[in-house]
Amino acid sequence: MDAFPSPVLIVEEDLRVVAYNFAAAPMMAEGTDGVLKRRGGEALHCIRAAETPDGCGRSSACSDCVVRGSVGEALAGRKVVRRRARMELVRGREVAEVYALVTASAFDCDGATYVLLTLEDISELVQLKGLLPICAWCKRVRDDSDYWENVDTYFASRLDLEFSHGICPGCAEKFAPTVHPSRRTSGPGKGR
Repeated sequence: MDAFPSPVLIVEEDLRVVAYNFAAAPMMAEGTDGVLKRRGGEALHCIRAAETPDGCGRSSACSDCVVRGSVGEALAGRKVVRRRARMELVRGREVAEVYALVTASAFDCDGATYVLLTLEDISELVQLKGLLPICAWCKRVRDDSDYWENVDTYFASRLDLEFSHGICPGCAEKFAPTVHPSRRTSGPGKGR
């Protein structure tokens, strides 16, 4: 399992962790004793696991948990491949929003059924998606708050991303008259 670059866990029906790989270790509670036989949300420090004394899988929000649902579907014989999940995990004194693609596959071993659970962290890709759209002239990027800010050429040259293009309000005011003559307020044919 350690050959996989993504976090991989082997879990039982109630999401109790039986084993995990090296890539999953940074996401887990400290030490093997703190992880094995604990439910996934407790091992990963999901904020929902702390909402009730009964832990992972017992709060009202857990019924919508993509990880828990994927394990259930895999145990029912259905394929779960790269299903997108958003998790809120406690990291020190802060809560981190983590996005992952969840793949779950059931298997039998020594008379028991387990689920091989892969969590591909796509948090950085989700964050980068917020860089779009980009202004065709000034190369500023609009965020979710409609704020246009500069983007470093580092991202375009190293991340193989295709940007959509739009025109921010500042560039529309500055350059639109040269592109759309009908928008001119003065000059030949205007202001007579």
